Amino acid sequence: MLAEAQEARRSAGAAVARVGVTRLVLTDFRNYREARLTLGTEPVVLTGPNGAGKTNLLEAVSFLSPGRGLRGAKLSEIDRKQEAAREERTHGWTVAAVVATRRGALRVGTGRDATTGERRVIRIDGEPARGQAVLGERLGLVWLTPSMDRLFADGPGARRRFLDRLVLGLDPAHASHSSAYEHALRERSRLLRDGPANPAWLSALEGVMAERGVVLAAARREAVRRLDEACTEAEGPFPRARLALLGTVESWLETMPALAAEERLAAALAANRDSDAHAGGALIGPHRSDLAVRLAEKGVPAELASTGEQKALLISILLAHARLQRAVRGEPPVLLLDEIAAHLDASRRSALFEALLRLDSQAWLTGTDEALFAPLRGEAQFLSARDGNLAATFL
Repeated sequence: MLAEAQEARRSAGAAVARVGVTRLVLTDFRNYREARLTLGTEPVVLTGPNGAGKTNLLEAVSFLSPGRGLRGAKLSEIDRKQEAAREERTHGWTVAAVVATRRGALRVGTGRDATTGERRVIRIDGEPARGQAVLGERLGLVWLTPSMDRLFADGPGARRRFLDRLVLGLDPAHASHSSAYEHALRERSRLLRDGPANPAWLSALEGVMAERGVVLAAARREAVRRLDEACTEAEGPFPRARLALLGTVESWLETMPALAAEERLAAALAANRDSDAHAGGALIGPHRSDLAVRLAEKGVPAELASTGEQKALLISILLAHARLQRAVRGEPPVLLLDEIAAHLDASRRSALFEALLRLDSQAWLTGTDEALFAPLRGEAQFLSARDGNLAATFL
């Protein structure tokens, strides 16, 4: 099957433009003083011992999208640690990249503004960006990391973040709506905590939460509906997933128009001010929603499935999303798959590699054992990482 995917790619030739990072420059990023890579758009296989900087490199690529990267770290935590007292630094970390897209080359520069602490600066094609959301408009990027192996067993927060990353790939405006909602939520919580708060200020913030919150809930509902359909149509050795969105606002949208849901959410927030002040947040809203996943064939909730089945489910969802994004936006996302092959048997590894080659977008795969990626020889770019240094590897 892998050979068929390779032959299909070769026969397609230049008819389909591939998406991927073609140049990457890191400065003072984690354990990299400086790293420069020139790449093709084929998959990238990065191997090396634990602690060599493989995940750090994937994290750097993840900053080509909105948010705080695949680790969700504070920006100041990413700065490379100074090796000597004489070493002075007047700037934060930076990541610069050229990305091939089907709309042409995209030049992105981003990093931490050391003069303001936790502020992230972004330049696109040489011009300052108006905000992080513009990154989502220009490039789709999703990832799986070992920390996500417990996604179905842990609390809903991680599942919401995972879902929002998938929604962003289908609806680039999702990042700006989410940012506005979260800002209003934090400001309202602060006013309630510090009180007594001006009722007019609270009403204004609750209006923003209601408007943006309903937009968030509606975007999530539509994305889950479409992704559920894509998952049920999937074939191959990975288990098919069924997805559902759980939440109060989402349930309202099943029975009433968006404007009515906005009014109901604003009224609920106003009525809950005393209880929300005591709770230190808001007891209702899309920030409390959850993603429910189950195995289609068995009807078993994902949290009750085996560890191997849960990993395979995540891969199945990610591949379905990549195919869906290609259909919706005209190009698939760049995929970051950290330690993805270690817990897959040979048949599922082969199926994963085949699916990645068929997507026509770059996938970054890391692992400690280069032999696991041997089927990709001739189709992928192989790099090794050691102590913050990168080198090409060959047979």
